[in-house]
Amino acid sequence: MTRKMFITVVMMAVSLQLFAQKAAVFSNADGAIRGYDVVAYFTEGKPVKGNPELMYEWNEAKWYFSSTENLNRFKENPEKYAPQFGGYCAYGLSEGHKAPTQPDAWTIVDNKLYLNYNTKVQVKWKEDRDERIRKANQNWTELKNKE
Repeated sequence: MTRKMFITVVMMAVSLQLFAQKAAVFSNADGAIRGYDVVAYFTEGKPVKGNPELMYEWNEAKWYFSSTENLNRFKENPEKYAPQFGGYCAYGLSEGHKAPTQPDAWTIVDNKLYLNYNTKVQVKWKEDRDERIRKANQNWTELKNKE
């Protein structure tokens, strides 16, 4: 690979990352929240990878589901199942910035799904969860469509 090709590839990767961070929903090539079924967190109590054949576009993102039943539940009431803060890290938002999340770092509080950067951050977030949620809610309006 030539130096020029390498620089082009790196610039494309950086551009894609910046685009993903500007979006109101955390999404990557696998879809919203890495292609995991958001309804399954509520119905199965665990992260479940969605099926690419069961896709629904909502809030400028592609959401994948593990069953037709979950897809239909989401279509009926996406706000009920969509993660808070567009699936960005609840801890990061409480600190004033967007951060990506991992599907296994999740919590449901008052029937709302919250995701975290990873399980270590999740532990820290849970130490002062209610205050972190309050701060993240304050910051979300401003950060929703920013990098």
